[in-house]
Amino acid sequence: MVDKDLVKKDSRYYESFVRRVLNKILVLLLKIISFLPFPVLYLISDCMYVVLRYVVKYRKKVIFENLSYAFPDKSEEEIKAITGKFYRHFCDFSLETVKLHSMTVADMEKRVKIKGLEIGNAIADEGKSMITLGFHYSNWEWGSYLQAKSKHQLLMVYSPLRGNSAMEKFMLYSREKWGGESIPIHKIARALLEYMKNNIPSTLWLASDQTPPAESPFWTYFLNREAPFFIGPEKIAIKTNQPIVFVYMKKTGRGHYEANVELLIKEPGKLQHKDILLAYIRKMEEIIHEAPELYLWSHRRWKHKRPENIELTL
Repeated sequence: MVDKDLVKKDSRYYESFVRRVLNKILVLLLKIISFLPFPVLYLISDCMYVVLRYVVKYRKKVIFENLSYAFPDKSEEEIKAITGKFYRHFCDFSLETVKLHSMTVADMEKRVKIKGLEIGNAIADEGKSMITLGFHYSNWEWGSYLQAKSKHQLLMVYSPLRGNSAMEKFMLYSREKWGGESIPIHKIARALLEYMKNNIPSTLWLASDQTPPAESPFWTYFLNREAPFFIGPEKIAIKTNQPIVFVYMKKTGRGHYEANVELLIKEPGKLQHKDILLAYIRKMEEIIHEAPELYLWSHRRWKHKRPENIELTL
């Protein structure tokens, strides 16, 4: 008789092995693509745009719904125009993220200008650490180049990829090549304590516009819809009283960006819990309204419904 448990075990191992091989092949392909010159990449991006928007119709309903709620004063034609611009930027951004793997300092100097860096460096000169809040806007991946100019040790928080170690290594290499350190979300406290112990000014970089569980205690309006937020940033800020800076990438041309560093809150320890997140959220909305096509509208940011026992923070 055939041992069914053994067959299942072998089948799972085979599937896992095949998945690992396919992932490695994909990463190898991405590495090859990263060495293509920008004109070729943007030619591929133009083709991707046609496929994603008109053939696959990638998350069309999600994008249209998110934009319609965020901009109720805009007509359907205006929403469609923003949608088209979003697809074009999304395709460019996807390939620019791949390109980051092979980019040099000279490439970044040519394509990324930095404004406000002196704000963070002045804090480092005082021997202080700080918290950096960013969000999924424009080309946030190229923002990792700030480490090459910053006097703070950049600690980039991320959620580990499950079942795809090859892709995770590819992404971490691209982000860390300028000297920053990627910290798994469950190891934040340990990393902060280590740098504090050694008196090394660091900055914890958080993209806090991601979607937490519906049970998150903090819900507020974000782009005209109720949305939950992680409370980690405000808890860390209040406990450490570290200054909070806001970083975002402004697109100045195809493949060209301006990284902006702004002081958001100087002494968070003196504020109430809600004031920190609300300041961050309103700042995001301000930037998004300037160039809405650069936000990640394909993300199901508003997929949860607020539980009745959780009040809305205003």
